[in-house]
Amino acid sequence: MDPAMFARGLVIGLSIAAPVGPIGVLCIRRTLADGRWVGLATGFGAATADGIYGGVAGFGLTVVSSLLLSHQTWIRLIGGLFLCWLGAKTFIAAPAESDGPTGEYTLPRAYASAVALTLTNPSTILSFVAIFAGVGLGSERHTAGAALLLVLGVLLGSALWWVLLTHLVSIARAAITGHRLRWVNRVSGAILVGFGLLAFASLIKR
Repeated sequence: MDPAMFARGLVIGLSIAAPVGPIGVLCIRRTLADGRWVGLATGFGAATADGIYGGVAGFGLTVVSSLLLSHQTWIRLIGGLFLCWLGAKTFIAAPAESDGPTGEYTLPRAYASAVALTLTNPSTILSFVAIFAGVGLGSERHTAGAALLLVLGVLLGSALWWVLLTHLVSIARAAITGHRLRWVNRVSGAILVGFGLLAFASLIKR
């Protein structure tokens, strides 16, 4: 067992999750609209997908990573469509009539959608490829125990970020009125569509 591998995974998980991308926007919006638990389910879904990619690198599954890279076009297309659909749905969503949750998402649905979105998000894939190559993990051989520690570190690092984010957003939730939430929906939806269009733009450049 190599504790350093866990520490490396922890840092990688935090560095992947912390930048505000489409998952961050979605987590913030769901926390504001439906409460901390739905926000956490969304964040933990993203952390699960991060752990999957961490496992691909940690266990040296070069066949899987090569397969993902060779199918970037389809992944970008599916991810872009998913983001545009989710963004449009968020943009037109009506805020709840009360301060309670909208009921739009159950915990399993919020979790599953975040897993799917993170797995098909091109920036997540490319970020893991770049980070693992940068720290030399892609070229190293590890024992199963060391690889497992790396994956656990990635999972925990990512999960810690989502716990912190949803906690901070839930504190501010009391000040969000129905009118403000309508604008949160519109801004969040527009940003998600923007990320989807960026995914399509990356296809044109290829």
